[in-house]
Amino acid sequence: MIFQGFRIGIPKEIMSGEKRVAATPETTRKMVEEGAEVLVETGAGSGTHFTDDDYREAGASIIDDVEQLFAQVDMILKVKEPLYSEPRGKHEIDMMRSGQYLITFIHPASPSNHQMVRNLAARGVTSLSLDSLPRISRVQDMDALTSMSTVAGYKAVLLASNRLGKFMRMVETAVGFLPPSKVLVIGMGVAGLQALATAKGLGSMVYAADIRKEAVEHARSLAASIVPLNIPDEVAVGPGGYARRLPAEWLEKEREDLKEIVSSVDIIILCALVPGKLAPVVITEEMVKSMKNGSVIVDVSIDQGGNCSCTKPGEVITTHGVSIDGTKNIPSMLPESSTWMFANNIYNFASFVADSSKGKLNTSDEIISSALVTFEGEIVHAGALEAMNA
Repeated sequence: MIFQGFRIGIPKEIMSGEKRVAATPETTRKMVEEGAEVLVETGAGSGTHFTDDDYREAGASIIDDVEQLFAQVDMILKVKEPLYSEPRGKHEIDMMRSGQYLITFIHPASPSNHQMVRNLAARGVTSLSLDSLPRISRVQDMDALTSMSTVAGYKAVLLASNRLGKFMRMVETAVGFLPPSKVLVIGMGVAGLQALATAKGLGSMVYAADIRKEAVEHARSLAASIVPLNIPDEVAVGPGGYARRLPAEWLEKEREDLKEIVSSVDIIILCALVPGKLAPVVITEEMVKSMKNGSVIVDVSIDQGGNCSCTKPGEVITTHGVSIDGTKNIPSMLPESSTWMFANNIYNFASFVADSSKGKLNTSDEIISSALVTFEGEIVHAGALEAMNA
């Protein structure tokens, strides 16, 4: 009985436009069967068409007052980081208590979240961030970042195509041919590869860039034209084959290598991330100025600070004639698919945390230590501390 003695809370997400929920009736039933008492806020699943009765049938209790929910539970499962609640006139963190577990996407390295992380520490909350799980084999079924990246890469291309004033594919008409749009994807992780495949499926000419040679080969398998960056592996590749944060001189070289292609494409999808750290700025304002009027950038990396210096978190703006999309909850635009994946990922991770915390949280475990953001009143997340000190 992994969750024996645990009260688990599932609040309704309060971020504007957020339709996902951290538990489905299916994962709720599994937690109950494993000994948990699960409290679900009224209407928490409405964005994904789950009713309160669906959760009741799964064994959960439905709570009208979210403050009572927060006050009663040992572990809170959320999709997005804690936010200020306008109806309550207080921040979600102010409803939490010392020693309580919070599992969600925190993105602690992002500057916009630094004060929120400090507040979690001051409150004594034990917070764990799903975007900081190590990329090792035993984490695969907990890896919500990969699941949500699949959704984000797909939807980002559709968002860009809706804002672009031309066809994505080549179109033959009675008065001549209209050429296909050109799409550049930077960052060949899960989101980037999904974006490439989607843009290719829509008939666009696709270009790919990544500092890692192995990632470039994955892009080549999708018939993308490769933008050579020529960053040495010892500089570019970190543990597990994931990207490192480049030193300033190498980051500047990457920008120089990208300048020509940036000025010629119609759409740029930005997916370059360094796990647990602030996203690198690969597109500067000068590069945006070089783009054609009517071009589109979708900055998928915005939750970790963004890859474009002009992106405004949570906003869609037009600057220098270029539409720049900083939407922070792209996966919520496909709430049914994304919730199903997310709820199973967070259930698996919460099970691991509960099982490893019998008595006291096992902070020596690689999975726990990587995901841990605040613990016993301190900020312990390496990427957050590095970004705050910078």
